[in-house]
Amino acid sequence: MANNQNSVKETVLEIDLGALTQNYHFLKSKLKSETKFLAVVKAFAYGSDSKQVALRLQEEGVDYFAVAYTQEGVQLRDAGITKPILVLHALTGSFETILNRCLEPALYSFKILKEFIAFTELHQQTSYPVHLKFNTGLNRLGFDESDVDNVVELCKKSAAVKVRSAFSHLAASEDLSEITFTLSQIERFQKISNHLISGLGYHPILHTLNTSGILNFPNAQFDMVRSGIGLYGYGNDPKFDSFLKPIATLKTIISQIHELKKGETLGYNRAFKASTPMKTATLPLGHADGISRIYGNGKGWVLIHGEKAPIVGNVCMDMIMVDVTKIDCKEGDEVVVLGPNSRADTLAASANTISYELITGLSQRIKRVYK
Repeated sequence: MANNQNSVKETVLEIDLGALTQNYHFLKSKLKSETKFLAVVKAFAYGSDSKQVALRLQEEGVDYFAVAYTQEGVQLRDAGITKPILVLHALTGSFETILNRCLEPALYSFKILKEFIAFTELHQQTSYPVHLKFNTGLNRLGFDESDVDNVVELCKKSAAVKVRSAFSHLAASEDLSEITFTLSQIERFQKISNHLISGLGYHPILHTLNTSGILNFPNAQFDMVRSGIGLYGYGNDPKFDSFLKPIATLKTIISQIHELKKGETLGYNRAFKASTPMKTATLPLGHADGISRIYGNGKGWVLIHGEKAPIVGNVCMDMIMVDVTKIDCKEGDEVVVLGPNSRADTLAASANTISYELITGLSQRIKRVYK
């Protein structure tokens, strides 16, 4: 793909599949050879392209995929993904689709566990793989430690299901000031796992580490790890920036350049007022593309010829305006919004949010191109 200035003629999201492969192997290098790797590709693979990402990772030998909701798993099956797919937030209305597309549900409450067992029994299933989620402190979804005996009883009573894995979710593995809490979660999960294995009479796959868990707590690998944000180039800590490369670069062009006189205003609600004569550039992307209205008015920037151009005024639905007073540029020039040299975590921090929110919000109307 051409990378010369002016090569882009519209707003595009370039997906670097080579960087994806590099990130995957870096994370794998932190693991024991026998530890399985689950790739989290929910939310369009964190705003990139779940189909292309999953196909590449399947080629690279990933063991499992995870999505949030059933329809995301269906899209992967339609794309040719044959590896097991875990649905992290299975809902009763999706059971038939889960069964028809050979997806594997996470069961996190007695209601959902009983309903799925009844469903699989009705459809005469045998040993259908299910995953049990346990709450060790995130307090979002999951069975409690005190539920293990009753969970085991329900699972053993029915031949329709078999526990494929048991897992939990760390609450603050990226925050080293919370080491004590994270270690307590890991210890609690180990205790739950021992109890579960003893009751079931077999050893399901155990997993609790997310990306930051892999990087900060590698001794708690259990049988599998889960990575989402790390695959896409972000390690939640600057010390990993040289090892993980953002796979998505958001580019656009300058649609028009305006000269503002001192005192003139710009954009909706006249939110910006020029204090001196200045030059602005209008770009063809806005909050409908994922550049939220939290940016602008002193928050956020883009790169034009490698120089920062601050976002000014209110972000519009389909356009943003940037200050190019000190940048030598013209209409049609290429603009980099996000990428390896304009990282989503840095841009998000300027507006007091996180990289996850920024990259997963990138609209599907943005054209995807691949490197």
